Amino acid sequence: MSSVLVTGASRGIGRAIALELARRGHRVIATARQPGALADLPVDRKLRLDVTDQDSVDAAVRDAGEIDVLVSNAGETVRAPLETVPLEEVERLFRLNTVGALRVAQAVLPAMRERGSGHLVFVSSIQGRLVLPIIGPYAASKWALEAIAETLAIEAGHFGVDVSIVQPGAVSSGGGERAKVFFTDDDPYTPLHDRLSALRGEVVTPEEVAVTVATTIEQPSPPLRVPAGAPAEKALRARKEAPENEPFLFAKIDW
Repeated sequence: MSSVLVTGASRGIGRAIALELARRGHRVIATARQPGALADLPVDRKLRLDVTDQDSVDAAVRDAGEIDVLVSNAGETVRAPLETVPLEEVERLFRLNTVGALRVAQAVLPAMRERGSGHLVFVSSIQGRLVLPIIGPYAASKWALEAIAETLAIEAGHFGVDVSIVQPGAVSSGGGERAKVFFTDDDPYTPLHDRLSALRGEVVTPEEVAVTVATTIEQPSPPLRVPAGAPAEKALRARKEAPENEPFLFAKIDW
């Protein structure tokens, strides 16, 4: 069994991943910005880790002991048209979803490289390969994350470290409901926001994503990209088959 550090384990997908891995007998180090939210998790260690804070990351990785697998899950989203989204919110998403993921990877990689084994698992999204209107800042952060992950697969792969990118579609984790929303009065993009649920497609549960993550970790030769669930597979297949010279939207919308 592996020793697995999970970021963003206080709720949603991260919590489901920690539970699924513990159920399968792995040594799980669950982390969150507020470790009190981890109190009832049946895992080996519960540590404070804020992916945007270098000191916090360094302390958590030091206290975790040997880490075979990193599951980089911490992340947030917003709802706003790109014309008016506050740029500080875009920067915040990149600090959390993208730079934060790289910060933790940098902290665990030296030990993995030196022993010649390890596995970095990044929880991305189908929006790391396609876009949805009104969620553009989130998609941009995930496209950047996938570029980082694929680069690490080449660089760290030379030293025996595997990299996987798990790509869910819409998930009933509550992340969308908790997202900050930025619309002006009489915003011309409001009708598009109102149609967003139709665009997001079929919803899967955090537990389904967790099974995908756990199964990926347990594969001897894990793949680079792993769609999480049939809806994600369908959307990503449609994106791959679509023309590259025009914008792609996998569901038609009238607004």
